[in-house]
Parts: sequence; C-alpha cells; structure tokens
Amino acid sequence: MNEFDFIRHYLSSNNTDCELLHGIGDDAAIVRFSADFDYHISTDMLIAGRHFFSDIAPDDLAYKILAVNISDMAAMGAKPKYILLSAAMPKLDKKWLDLFFASLHKVLNDYQIKLIGGDTVKGDFVFNVTIIGQTPKGLALKRNGARVGDDIWVSGYLGLAAVALLLEQEKRNLSGSLKNNIQDIIRLPENILSQCTNKLLRPVPQIQLGQALLNIANSALDCSDGLLQDLGHILEKSQKNAVIYLDKIPSIPELKSFSDYPQWILSGGDDYELIFTADKQQTQQIQKISQECCIPLTKIGTILDRENSVLCRVLDTENGQEIKLDKLGFDHFS
Repeated sequence: MNEFDFIRHYLSSNNTDCELLHGIGDDAAIVRFSADFDYHISTDMLIAGRHFFSDIAPDDLAYKILAVNISDMAAMGAKPKYILLSAAMPKLDKKWLDLFFASLHKVLNDYQIKLIGGDTVKGDFVFNVTIIGQTPKGLALKRNGARVGDDIWVSGYLGLAAVALLLEQEKRNLSGSLKNNIQDIIRLPENILSQCTNKLLRPVPQIQLGQALLNIANSALDCSDGLLQDLGHILEKSQKNAVIYLDKIPSIPELKSFSDYPQWILSGGDDYELIFTADKQQTQQIQKISQECCIPLTKIGTILDRENSVLCRVLDTENGQEIKLDKLGFDHFS
C-alpha cells in the first residue's frame, strides 16, 4: 500500500452534505458556511510517548484522538461537523489500519461528523486532527465570561484517568520509582480499575451538555490538563479569582482514602469533563439539564472578584485548611 492508496481507501467518503460542496480528492475541501451560524475551528496534535503509549490498541487510539477533539467543541457548546486527519506512521499496516479506521468511522457516525481531508507521511506515530463545529450565531460558550458570584460546576467524576495513567506508567516502569500506595491501588476491585482505564482510553465528550448550556453558562471549557490548571484559564481570561472546596469535587468513593487523592482530582488531567460557571439563579435549570443529559453536575465553588495573583484557592472544609499543590496540571514543556 502506498500513500495514495491509503488516501483513497481510508480517507475518501461520499459527499451527502449540502454544506460540504467538495470533499477529499482535491487540494482543499470546500464548505459553504451559513450566515446563521458561527463556525469553530480547532486543531490538536497527539504524539506517541507523550499523549498515548505506542502499544495502545488501534481502536482505542482512534477513539481517543477523536474524543479529545470533539470535547473541544463540547466546551464551546458547538455541534461538531467536520474533521481533517493527518498522520505520521512508521508503516502502512493494513491490519492495524483496518482496526483503527473501523473505530474512527464508528465515532464519526455516532456524532454525525464527516471526514473531509487529511495527509499522511512516514515517521514516528503522530496524529493531528482539525475539527470544525458550529453554534447558533453569537451564542458560543467562552472562557472570558465568568462573573463575580457565579457558581463553578463540573460534570462527571474526576481523578479516574489519573489513576489509570499511573497504573499504565507503573506497568512500563516509566514512573521512576514506586508511587505512593501503588500496591493498594492495584488491589482495588477489578470493576473500579476497569472504570478508571475506560475513563483514560474512552472519555465521553459532553456534546449534549455543552449545547444544553448555551444561554445558561457564562463561561466554560473542558477539563483536559487538570481541574486547577483549566479553571485557571477561565479565571485568567475573565480576570477573576475563585474558591473551590475539595470535598465538593466529584469522584468515586474508592479513591478518596488515598493520600494522592487531592493531586488526582485537582491536577490529574485527562478527564474531558466540562467545567463551567453560571449565575446562582440558573441552579434549578442546571439540575434539570443534569437529568436530561443523564450526567452528574456538581457545584464545587464560587467566582470571586480579582483581588490577588492567587487565581484559585482550594479549601478542605473538613479541617478548614487550604490545599496547595506543587503542580497544577499537565504542561507539555514542564
């Protein structure tokens, strides 16, 4: 198989979308944008050894490289419409590619997204996804809209992916030394370990929730690099401070007895849940959205006026102490 066989076999698709005038097969796709919508364009690069293990199953890899990009659309309340996929691979292994693209197209079909272009080169495993989505004109959720007195909310449960990543690193002897409580973690019930692994490999983008929060939330983003680091982006853009409460942050009970638990839920990352702020008067509506979307939504803190450089304080209400971490979240260059 050569490069052009790869493009014809895996990237080509039928054009049945009235907005997509011309898809794969030319130098660029052609999309006619509507005057009634704002279009959102985001790109994300995932590299073996940095974002995923090189021996990850191809179906899990395809799922995750799409899910993390779809999550960016969810954070803005956007409906994902199109993706472009570029890939560097050491070889074109048809068996591996068949599994990869079967999973990729299932996710695309589930979210009604069209693959409209891409590129491939020979090299170490690198995948780059460009995703395009839309919101009704002027209604997009942004990071800069948090207001003093807003409640801070988070969807789902945090910390599970951090535990799964720790276990995967330990299996490969990449952690440097045996982590605190690692043997106790390994002895967790199999269903809990499976839940953590699934959260790492198969995060669920909160597309329905993001769209439901249009006209409800004042600011939002997805939690990919750690709660404190990502919430910090909202606070920086909105020029605000915040306080959050450790005991309010949602996770699963089985993790709470571990000494590293605060680190997992505050800076672990890879959760791909939504963090958003909203006026207190929206509480009842948000609880209704939680029921309609079948996802837990938890109030974890409050937006404050900007008073100092400490963007967010974390309080443990059980003992009144402030929690401080050495690392707020994932940083590509740290």
